[in-house]
Amino acid sequence: MKAAFTFLLAGLCLAAGPAAAKADIPAELAPDPGEKLVLTLSATGVQIYECRATAETGRAAWAFVGPEARLFDPSGREAGHHGAGPFWQADDGSRVEGKVRAKADAPAAGAIPWLLLTARGDGSAGRLGRVASIQRVNTTGGTAPESGCDGSRSGQIGRVPYTADYLFYARP
Repeated sequence: MKAAFTFLLAGLCLAAGPAAAKADIPAELAPDPGEKLVLTLSATGVQIYECRATAETGRAAWAFVGPEARLFDPSGREAGHHGAGPFWQADDGSRVEGKVRAKADAPAAGAIPWLLLTARGDGSAGRLGRVASIQRVNTTGGTAPESGCDGSRSGQIGRVPYTADYLFYARP
């Protein structure tokens, strides 16, 4: 059985609530022309890492496994969840999967990168039914632990708290 532990980040606020004010989003993370913002959800959760040997060096290092987060609408109500794949599922049952298209360093130290993802829906109607692109912005926390992974700890799981805003874009 794999051991699990959580890394706590000093000063990280994980309170759910309205999405943060729109950030200055780098040009490389712009959705396709014609896509319109249709939904903004805030995420509060963890980024999961596993201590394992790397293919390049054979040494143990933290490897990203996936996210696990709750999604909140701008009024602070829970609106769905986000998980490994990655996928986003709204409380109405609609679901999309994403594939990273572009990445930019987060402006906040110790925060996971900002992303632009291409989205593919499962065909169901609902809040996420027409989503074509997703931006991950306003990130805090979530980066791989800096220590605690060596050959004797292979298989251990690190769950690092993070927050982010996800902006969902659709074609008209």
